[in-house]
Amino acid sequence: MKLIVLDRNGVINQYAEGYIKSPEEWIPIPGALQAIARLNQADYRVVVTTNQSGIARGKLSIVALNAIHQKMHEAAQMVGADIDAVFYCPHAVEDNCDCRKPKPGMLRAIGKRYDVNLKDVPVVGDSLCDLQAAFVSGCTPYLVLTGNGEQTRDKGGLPPGTLIFPDLAAAVEHILTAAPAPAATGTP
Repeated sequence: MKLIVLDRNGVINQYAEGYIKSPEEWIPIPGALQAIARLNQADYRVVVTTNQSGIARGKLSIVALNAIHQKMHEAAQMVGADIDAVFYCPHAVEDNCDCRKPKPGMLRAIGKRYDVNLKDVPVVGDSLCDLQAAFVSGCTPYLVLTGNGEQTRDKGGLPPGTLIFPDLAAAVEHILTAAPAPAATGTP
């Protein structure tokens, strides 16, 4: 099985200062959903991870988050794309949970759910926390310059081996045309 993990805000949809609180505020980045369709056509299972501290802060309800994700799934399906699963952290930073990126909890949960070794699995994000979670988990970090990506690149301190691309479509092009991607295998 080939697996890829994508951050949501700033990678698939346009980044909004603060929180995306409704489906109306969820707007895909041009070409992102088509890039997911290309991954699916190449037999990748696409999983999304997202920090959603707005839930802990009372700015976003689970019902609203589910509606946002329903819109994302429907928009993806309209272009022939399929997002296999969405993992989210509902906690605030001060909760010090293991699932909030940059900690590796969400990625480990993905590895467990899919019974895969995460070594070299591509993880695409626009923030340092996405890349750090990828690196700590043994995944390959990909930075896209959409969302917070340019600021993240300019601040520096990227994990070793981080690959940088203008957007998700360019990262996917690289993944699909570079050396064959390693297939995720059963947990050692």
